[in-house]
Amino acid sequence: MSLTRRQFLGASAAALAAGAAAKRGASAANDRVRCAVAGLNIRGGQLIPGINGLDGAEVVALCDPDKDLLEEKAHELEEETGQRPAITADLREIMADDDVDAVFLCTPNHWHSLGAVWACEAGKDVFVEKPISHNLWEGRQVVATAEQYGRVVQHGTQRRSNRRIYRAMERIRNGEIGDVYMMRCIVYGLRGSIGYHAVATPPPELNWRLWQGPAAEQPYRPVYVHYNWHWFWDWGNGDLGNNAVHFSDLLLWATGKTLPERVYSIGGRFGYDDQGETPNTQICNLTYGDGTIMTMEVRNRGTHSEGGVNFGVMFYGSEGYAVGTDLYDHSGSEIPDPEPEAMDAARTSGSHLQDFIDCVRSRDMDAIPAKALDGHYASAV
Repeated sequence: MSLTRRQFLGASAAALAAGAAAKRGASAANDRVRCAVAGLNIRGGQLIPGINGLDGAEVVALCDPDKDLLEEKAHELEEETGQRPAITADLREIMADDDVDAVFLCTPNHWHSLGAVWACEAGKDVFVEKPISHNLWEGRQVVATAEQYGRVVQHGTQRRSNRRIYRAMERIRNGEIGDVYMMRCIVYGLRGSIGYHAVATPPPELNWRLWQGPAAEQPYRPVYVHYNWHWFWDWGNGDLGNNAVHFSDLLLWATGKTLPERVYSIGGRFGYDDQGETPNTQICNLTYGDGTIMTMEVRNRGTHSEGGVNFGVMFYGSEGYAVGTDLYDHSGSEIPDPEPEAMDAARTSGSHLQDFIDCVRSRDMDAIPAKALDGHYASAV
């Protein structure tokens, strides 16, 4: 391909036009939802068998700029189902494919928002992995586009479909630990040095231009693909925009908070010298107009757990506190659930993927467990 960046961004119009007129809602209500998965290395590879195991869904197309990975996953899918999926390195071809009803975006972060916007414009529904956006402005565009085109856009914060978590967040909202004055999330996962890597020629199986897509064009280094892009600002957001998004979402969900008035953040890369750019240790303090404080901590070096939690949330209220899904009074005694049967009444199938497919078929936008706006707030903080 010989495209300028301006041409790349503008070229989507022709590809989208073919699918924009298609109204997939009616067909999806009666037939199996035909899905495409984009980004196949880790999360995409995990979702393919999960989607095929759902009631009313099947994977019919795969997309990845790594030709070898694309062929590997296509072969695995054909072995499992007896049918070979359509394959492409170019996400625009997925958008132009009328045989695709829904797109699962498991790409690096910098592709999430553009891919979601393209899908909505093409008349497709979207399951977009966290974070919903690489930056704050992009997240607003996903929310606006989902509303404009009436598409199901579900964020990959799957804890919203966990019935135990659903019930715990409901109990906190109902005031069982009183008024929440402080909430925290911690993300502790030991990550080592990624070292230093010189500029190199991209391997022949990788379309480096398509991998970068809407990001600023950079020379290739072997360290970037397939995972360590997380630690570079052009494509990732560090662990604060990676694992922490799952837990910021819970903090906002349980308290009804959205964006804070002030944010203070400090951090850096400690414990080694390497090529990574994002902090491996970071503390953020977010304050709301009513005085509520939210703290988020990333610790990728050696540390202890807190209350037995390495990845999770804590809430502090006027009448007690909560660690994960367990609620306690000020004496440290666990507060029993006054309505344990309410867990089974949670508005979820118990499966985030099944919830998405059910919403694609029903067109019930209120039933989406993690809406575009929820994803935007969780990612934005």
